[in-house]
Amino acid sequence: MIIGAGTISRHHAEAFKKLSKPEEAELYVTDLNEQALQDFCTQYPKARPCKDVDEMLALPVDDKDIVIVATPPRTHHDLAVKALRSGRHVLCEKPFAMNREEAEDMVRTAEELGLLIACCSARFLDVETTGHAIQLLRNGALGNVYRVEFVHKARRSRPGVEHLPALRWFLNRAVSGGGCLMDWGPYDFTTLNEVLEPTRIDVLSAWMANPETALAEDIKVFDIEEHVGAALRYHRKDGSTVIVEYERAACTHGKEYANVQLEGTQGAAYWDWLCYSGDGNITRVYDEDGKAKEETTSYSASPSMLTLMDKPLVFFDRTIRGQDAPSVVNRKALFNFAIIDAIYACIRTGAAQTIDLDSTNN
Repeated sequence: MIIGAGTISRHHAEAFKKLSKPEEAELYVTDLNEQALQDFCTQYPKARPCKDVDEMLALPVDDKDIVIVATPPRTHHDLAVKALRSGRHVLCEKPFAMNREEAEDMVRTAEELGLLIACCSARFLDVETTGHAIQLLRNGALGNVYRVEFVHKARRSRPGVEHLPALRWFLNRAVSGGGCLMDWGPYDFTTLNEVLEPTRIDVLSAWMANPETALAEDIKVFDIEEHVGAALRYHRKDGSTVIVEYERAACTHGKEYANVQLEGTQGAAYWDWLCYSGDGNITRVYDEDGKAKEETTSYSASPSMLTLMDKPLVFFDRTIRGQDAPSVVNRKALFNFAIIDAIYACIRTGAAQTIDLDSTNN
């Protein structure tokens, strides 16, 4: 069941074909925009349209039902809670919510009802290069890791401007919840947390800006950040701590730059974590007889590999069926989102913030 028939919903419809038993499942869709709903059903003729959310959620319930909330962030909380109260599991597009209070209520509702709610920030999980980096950490090949850099800066890659220009709501904080931190932060911190396995995170300092450029005349509201950064201290479950230097820009006048890197006392590793096509490299750097040596490992996509857009639905379907899958579910979704909320709070107040895994598990 999909609420919203826009661009992202079509990716979920494609992922629907890759479920464990797609022939036994039925795809329902609804959207307030009748033309969008009609276009969706033309592209996916097996989809069954519903006139509204109430009609969809009134259908008979199966314990494997999934409702996908694929609407602008302002609507995520209310739609997710409504879907949960219909007795169904929920897969919510990122960002998970508009703020921590909404996210807590969504997760609390799911748990009270014995259901699962997941976030689509799982798209860059189960990536081979990242898995290799995790193994380097766990086997001690890097020594004591003391610094992590996670930076991705693009000069002109703004949703609602250069990317998906028809969707101006991305630029309106009241609808989107924020800018590039809300748009890409869910992926960034889901990946960082997969690698570093934190139990607590301190947001030591943070900043944001919106670099000025020429804009189309029809852009009336543009009150989000397009460049953000933070210094964080990760307290890892193995008892160690590490500083993470985080920066994300969808617009900058500075140099375009992207790097994800772990630096340790015995070596370093940097890698392609996005791997859009499934191909990517990881490079380990270490000392050999007083000289720096590089060792690069390449990974290639296989025909059976899920695309990044398939992963949220396919992983979640496996999870609710009791199979092992890296879904971002319930308290994990809340913890990951709480980092984003804490960065905004640090910027707003000027005070350091702490997110404790135990506090999000209460």
